[in-house]
Amino acid sequence: MVQRRLPDIPALDVVVTVARLGSMGAAARDLGISQQAVSARVRGVERELGVEIFIRSTGGVDVTANGMAVLEWANALVERATQFMAGVDALVGARHATLVVAASKTVSEYLIPLWISTLAHRSDVKISVRPMNSAEVIETVHAGKADLGFIESPGPTGDLDSAVVSRDELVVVAAPGHPWADGRSVGLDELAATPLIQREPGSGTRVTFEATLRDSGVTPADPLIELRSVTAIRSSVLTSPGAAVLSRLSVDDDIAAGRLVRVDVAGLRMVRPLRAVWTPHISLRGPARDLLDIAMQVGAAGPSVSA
Repeated sequence: MVQRRLPDIPALDVVVTVARLGSMGAAARDLGISQQAVSARVRGVERELGVEIFIRSTGGVDVTANGMAVLEWANALVERATQFMAGVDALVGARHATLVVAASKTVSEYLIPLWISTLAHRSDVKISVRPMNSAEVIETVHAGKADLGFIESPGPTGDLDSAVVSRDELVVVAAPGHPWADGRSVGLDELAATPLIQREPGSGTRVTFEATLRDSGVTPADPLIELRSVTAIRSSVLTSPGAAVLSRLSVDDDIAAGRLVRVDVAGLRMVRPLRAVWTPHISLRGPARDLLDIAMQVGAAGPSVSA
C-alpha cells in the first residue's frame, strides 16, 4: 500500500485558490507568487496524494471528478488552519495586552497582590486592577470594561458567569477601650440597634452583614459613618469609639497584636463566598484564565472557613 503524506497547508491553499479562480495565472497574481511556483506546488500536491486534481488547458484548468472530493477536504483543512492561526494570534496578543481586573475592596487590598505576583512569574502581561464595591464590579464586567471581576457579595450576578474562588468570614471588631471589648458576648438585638462604622451601599461586606441580620429577624440601625475603603474603616475603628464589621483578612493581624478586639456576638456567624465573575458569551483564556486558576488554587490552599 502506498504511504501518503499530508501536503503542507500552504500548498493546499494554492490548490484551493487555483480551483476558486480557474487558472494558474490568476492564482499566481492573487497569491503574489510566480505562475511557475503555483504550477510546481499543484504538481507536488497531486504527486503526494497520487490524485490528478486538475486537467490543464490553454484556457485555464478544469477540476477532475476525484479532484472535486480532494478540493472539498482541502478547503476544510485550509479554513481550520486559518481559524487555528487566528486563535493563536489572539492568544499571543492577549498575553501582551493589558488585563483589566475589577475587584471588590477586600479582594483588591488583601488577595489580588498575591495572585498577580504569582501570575507575573508565568506571564509578561500587564495588569490593571480597579478597586470598587461588589455592585460596581458586576456593572463594570457586564459593560465589558473589565476582563474579569472579583466580588464578595452573596447576591445574584445577573447573567454573568461566576465561580467561587475562596470563602471569607466577617467579624465585629472594636478598639480595646470600647464597651464591647470586655470579653462579654453581645446580643444580636444590641448589635442591630447600634450604629456601626460601615462601608457604602453596594459593598459586599455591608450587603452580607445586613442580609445576615435580616435573616436572623432583626433590622440593622443606620450607619454611624459610611466610608468607601476597608483601610479607612479600620483606621476609624482604631481611633474612635465606634465598632465595625470587617473581613478577617483585614483585621487578623490587628487582633493578634491587640490593636483591635474581636467582639463575640451570640448566634452570629457571617461567612461569605468570594467569587470571580465574567461575561457569559466569552470563554476565559490566556491571562484571565491563568489569574482565575491562581485565585482558585490559592483559595483552596489557604485557611479554610467553614460555612
